[in-house]
Amino acid sequence: MSLQQQIDTDLKEAMKARDTEKLGVLRMLKAALKNAALEKGGADAILDDNEAAAVVRKQVKQRNDSIEGFEKGGRPELAAKERAEAEILAAYLPKALSAEELAALVKEAIAEAGATGKAQMGAVMKVATAKAAGRADGKALSQEVQRQLS
Repeated sequence: MSLQQQIDTDLKEAMKARDTEKLGVLRMLKAALKNAALEKGGADAILDDNEAAAVVRKQVKQRNDSIEGFEKGGRPELAAKERAEAEILAAYLPKALSAEELAALVKEAIAEAGATGKAQMGAVMKVATAKAAGRADGKALSQEVQRQLS
């Protein structure tokens, strides 16, 4: 079952269960997926699982940014709502890499790119991003590359 099919199935289940919070999040996600498909190639375009996962990651990142803003603004109730939405969305993402797995992946990427210093960080990031395939946050990946190249 593709990621979009899973989301559609869960959307129907949320309707039947009258789970308004999950239903709202999944409807927003479905709209974001539809918009991404339209941008890709018009009304008939279909996203593959990697593209759909990228849209989900973008939605999670938006929620995390909102959480940060609400906490700085002294609105814990809104931050809690966004946190709950992010948890629902995170269920559709592949399992994240552990710190050890991330370090090993970056080490492989450095060897593959033949990097010797920070000047080759861009080449290493390109290889590492491809290897991570969305299972690692770009910021965490960048920090690990910097740490290993210094």
